[in-house]
Amino acid sequence: MLGSLLTILATALSLLVVDIIFPGVDLANFPAALIAAVAIGIVNAGVRPIIALLSLPLNILSLGAFSLVVNGFCFWLASVFVPGFRVAGLLSFLLAPVLLSFVNTFLNNYLGERYPNLMGGQNPSLTDGQQ
Repeated sequence: MLGSLLTILATALSLLVVDIIFPGVDLANFPAALIAAVAIGIVNAGVRPIIALLSLPLNILSLGAFSLVVNGFCFWLASVFVPGFRVAGLLSFLLAPVLLSFVNTFLNNYLGERYPNLMGGQNPSLTDGQQ
């Protein structure tokens, strides 16, 4: 439970970084970033697999480049449901989810190394059956 909350927090912080770098991504405040992080998680878990399956022929023809469009669409779709979160412009549509992924991966890895028990990892001092 706490690991999920830390993941949402890391995604919200990543969204704030994306907001700073891309002028087409606008977040009103930190609570909007938290709600947007939850919305992105729900869209990526529920809608993205269906869109990815339907766009599989285009993805194969483009050698995977159409995945950028699928990610951008899911990112934009999450912004539709969250007041205070807006995505405008083609560059933000395509590249902001890529930056979000990089920053989010960095933060999750940092938190996972720093607090392994909270993020669902193993405690390095308890390996090899020692207690």
